[in-house]
Amino acid sequence: LRDAAFVVRALNRLGATRSMEEYIRYVFNIVSAEGDHEVGPVFGITFERELPEREAEGLAGYRGMGPVRIGNDAWRQRQNDVYGSVVLASAQLFFDQRLENPGDARTFERLESMGRMALRMAEEPDAGLWEFRGRAAVHTYSAAMCWAACDRLAHIATELGLTDRARYWHDEAVALHERISARVWNERLGHFVDAYDGEHLDASLLLLADIGFVRGRDPRFIATVDAIGKALGRGDYLFRYIAPDDFGTPETSFNICTFWYIEALAATGRKRRARQMFEHMLSQLNPLGLLSEDLAPGTGEHWGNFPQTYSLVGLVQTAMRLSRRWEDEL
Repeated sequence: LRDAAFVVRALNRLGATRSMEEYIRYVFNIVSAEGDHEVGPVFGITFERELPEREAEGLAGYRGMGPVRIGNDAWRQRQNDVYGSVVLASAQLFFDQRLENPGDARTFERLESMGRMALRMAEEPDAGLWEFRGRAAVHTYSAAMCWAACDRLAHIATELGLTDRARYWHDEAVALHERISARVWNERLGHFVDAYDGEHLDASLLLLADIGFVRGRDPRFIATVDAIGKALGRGDYLFRYIAPDDFGTPETSFNICTFWYIEALAATGRKRRARQMFEHMLSQLNPLGLLSEDLAPGTGEHWGNFPQTYSLVGLVQTAMRLSRRWEDEL
């Protein structure tokens, strides 16, 4: 569920309307069962809530890079960005006129449970987008995605003519935005930080403009993009963070983060550099046009899970961002 918004956006841009509608239905079936309770970040394809993880002791892993894990213990984690992700994905139901079964007032009412959970969990510590196993914090991205849930509910209610609900969600979104902004902008460092009252950077901050939390030309966002490029950039690649995690100090770039950085460069007006980096990433595709989860900056070697949907979604979204409008070609 955590990646629902990314998946729906990519399916929409590929014109896969039927697949998008079926995926949103799958998401709705999950959240409807949860009601006003915390929602986990991962589920099995047949709605399993528990995905016990174990290590395959007899397997060394690719090039000895174990452990090899079966299952996914992330199901135990709290990842509060999931509420925003579900609402952003589901918003397509109310605005996309191509869909056979558009959203209505009843659908909106069911979706409001995600908004209530977003308000409840926005400023609670979680494992964050990167699924940290050894620490928790009020992560900027998670809080901002909870704001996005409230903001989109206000837009949906307006579209449906539900004036009272639109006003309610608008007011809640404005208040939450003010609280988050006060805690994630570091005046001394001059950029947004990864968590409340923090001092570090991670690549998820590049998404603040994409979800509408700030404008792309906001000086604070531009400063954050510049700081991320300097701290996390390695040539034409971007690390998601550089602080040691559960597996040690990161050694490889994270492909979707590189695409996020390219999109952020374009949003801040630096399209030439964005195109250069995008063309370089295209040159890293394997002969089948696929990407792994990570790339080694020194060699361009593919690392991590392969093939990786996250990386390919990033490629699709970035391609659309950099595409010239028909009007520009005339």
